Amino acid sequence: MTAAIVSALSTACAVWLWTGPATPALRLHALLTARHRRLPWQHLLRATLTRPGPARRADSWRRASIELCQSLSAELAAGRTPGEALTRAITAVDFPDPEALRPALAAARDGGDVAAALTAAAPAQGGEGLRRLAACWDVSLTVGAGMSALVERVGGTLRAAQSHRQDVAAQLAGPRTTARMLAALPVLGLLMAGALNMHPLSFLFGTLPGLLCLLSGTALDACGLWWTHRMATKAQP
Repeated sequence: MTAAIVSALSTACAVWLWTGPATPALRLHALLTARHRRLPWQHLLRATLTRPGPARRADSWRRASIELCQSLSAELAAGRTPGEALTRAITAVDFPDPEALRPALAAARDGGDVAAALTAAAPAQGGEGLRRLAACWDVSLTVGAGMSALVERVGGTLRAAQSHRQDVAAQLAGPRTTARMLAALPVLGLLMAGALNMHPLSFLFGTLPGLLCLLSGTALDACGLWWTHRMATKAQP
């Protein structure tokens, strides 16, 4: 009887595997349905976690400005007019906020005030390249200097500054990691004391001297992290 049941189940599984949907199709359907069934708070949490910080956003703007200078220089070297070259260059570069460059794109197409549009589109952090490019545009129109040479010089300056920032960030990575490890050592001490059956939590939360030690240690730990972050931030260009 048992052998018959096992045989019937095995036959049913074989028929299902042979005639049922393919495994990739099932996985794709599960991913699509999971995406559609995601709750609103899950969408909000995902958007919050994936939102870039101010430093990363500024770095994206700087990289986009370097690409814009390179693309604009290539278009000018190909013999295109400044307005047409800027239009093609802005379209080719992936900016963090493409909508901010809409006025500059319209000014380049219609012959408007491109320098003012670039200055208005430049963010407070990371917009140095756009502001320098706007200054190049003004100098080229008022003095008659070659736009291609000015853009190449600005691009070289931006690349050198970006390389310097990357070197400084790489040198500061070690001290920052060391500071974070030192800040986490008290937690390791609590775990070791708990493993030795010394009851550190009862002392810290149950007695007045322990509470004072906890508050002072937490304050000193937070001040150390803040001071390290402050020194690292000042060391960056």
